[in-house]
Amino acid sequence: MRGAEVRIAKTIAVEGWNATTLELYSHSGTHMDAPVHFIDNAATIDQQDLSVCVGPALLVDVTCTGPVSPKALIRVADLERYHTQITAGSRLLLRTDWYKRCQTENYRNALPRISVELANWLVDRRVAMIGVEPPSVADVNDVDELTEVHQILFKGGVLIVEGLANLDQISTPVVQFIALPLKIVGGDGCPVRAIAIES
Repeated sequence: MRGAEVRIAKTIAVEGWNATTLELYSHSGTHMDAPVHFIDNAATIDQQDLSVCVGPALLVDVTCTGPVSPKALIRVADLERYHTQITAGSRLLLRTDWYKRCQTENYRNALPRISVELANWLVDRRVAMIGVEPPSVADVNDVDELTEVHQILFKGGVLIVEGLANLDQISTPVVQFIALPLKIVGGDGCPVRAIAIES
């Protein structure tokens, strides 16, 4: 996994116990962003309201009209069939099946992304959280787009979870979603263990 390294620190044979040293980029794998990731002096990951990180989440299947193409721009129209279900406080999990490309160059460099229009729409709807399968909500190779989309969402109070996987295995339209951050003081983000509980 990009940005992650695990090294042996102690062994039973030498020290009497096993232990490892973990080195993690704060946005490696499935992870959560904090507003300070793109906004100076904004909230850090240890200040994240945990109540937003746990609760019902709507599975939004962007693949329902066909496979999501590389560099696709996800627009408001792609969420139209969920229009009445997306309200203030909603948590959304956008299924694109993009996680299946995680070992390819396209996973990072040709990811489908949220349009500026959709980012503003999510803020207008007062959505609480957006979870996506690509490693970012915006094009990582376009710093202007990357900054604009993140800032719109952060300034609008939308929590961002990126790098989700296996959304295609969810069989119910709504799940209980849990993704808790590590309490890293001053952190700009961190890997999370995200789970969906079907009920």
